[in-house]
Amino acid sequence: MNNKSMITQILQSIFFRNAKGKAGRYARNSGKLFELAKDVMSKLQRVGVRENMAEFTLSVQTLIRMVRAYASGEYRSLPWKSLLSIVAVLIYFVSPIDLIPDFLPFVGVTDDVALVVWLVKTLGDDVRKFGEWEKRGKSINIG
Repeated sequence: MNNKSMITQILQSIFFRNAKGKAGRYARNSGKLFELAKDVMSKLQRVGVRENMAEFTLSVQTLIRMVRAYASGEYRSLPWKSLLSIVAVLIYFVSPIDLIPDFLPFVGVTDDVALVVWLVKTLGDDVRKFGEWEKRGKSINIG
């Protein structure tokens, strides 16, 4: 299955639709956003940083920092639609049951990786602007 068809399948899956349905509730609640960020960090540590997953790991860490900065009120330049997309992807990421269940050895995070990489490319401008904001000294600690 090529990456584009996998993304299409993920975006059309009941699992991602459920994550999108929850995203608005999370995005409106700072406490839920901080809890989601904590859950994502926990799963990222369980998945482990493998050499071939460096881009994925950095991308997830950036998304976590974006969510935390938004939740704390320190960074509000993130468009609402982008925030909802990030939150939906992170909810999908922490869900153990999705298009490719995480308990399957080696392939269980394939859909998560593809979705995160796709999202970061799709939101490239927003990610770049956030990175510039961080470089100006507004960095948010993720750990």
